[in-house]
Amino acid sequence: MAIHLYKTSTPSTRNRTVDSRVKSNTRNNLIYGQHRCGKGRNARGIITAGHRGGGHKRLYRKIDFRRNEKDIYGRIVTIEYDPNRNAYICLIHYGDGEKRYILHPRGAIIGDTIVSGTEVPIKMGNALPLSAVCWLGKRPVVRGVVMNPVDHPHGGGEGRAPIGRKKPTTPWGYPALGRRSRKRNKYSDNLILRRRSK
Repeated sequence: MAIHLYKTSTPSTRNRTVDSRVKSNTRNNLIYGQHRCGKGRNARGIITAGHRGGGHKRLYRKIDFRRNEKDIYGRIVTIEYDPNRNAYICLIHYGDGEKRYILHPRGAIIGDTIVSGTEVPIKMGNALPLSAVCWLGKRPVVRGVVMNPVDHPHGGGEGRAPIGRKKPTTPWGYPALGRRSRKRNKYSDNLILRRRSK
């Protein structure tokens, strides 16, 4: 990695480092403005979270996290700085003319080719489908009747026991499966002429 260290000719260049691989970005349809909401203020403009606000304006870069261009080779054109994250990003030109941003793979340089698919070689920058969905942070969903009583109102009992209640309920004890969930006296009730027929 070519890191250039500036001489201390001015206070702003003291200890300043620049990565020579990073190129200045060009405006395209993957870059657009965004409104940075929040800033530690509530709807009345009162500070509710201290030490937040201000900062330099940012343009958002749309990153392709899905990598759904299957079996189409792409070439790394630029390595760019992204103010919205701690990692560099790469501009990829695919063979079908598509242009997308991805996170910069470690060790990738300008001119490298990448591809995503099911039978692609395992190489830095290539993307293959994930085999274990639990790595995505998703846990299995189980029925309430197989839980313990402390976890769900349907839980407990010996073997395949029934629910033990007149009607099924949610994990928090509210009626489920058929109970109308619309609030009474909702503001838009006068706009409804008749109930939707199934």
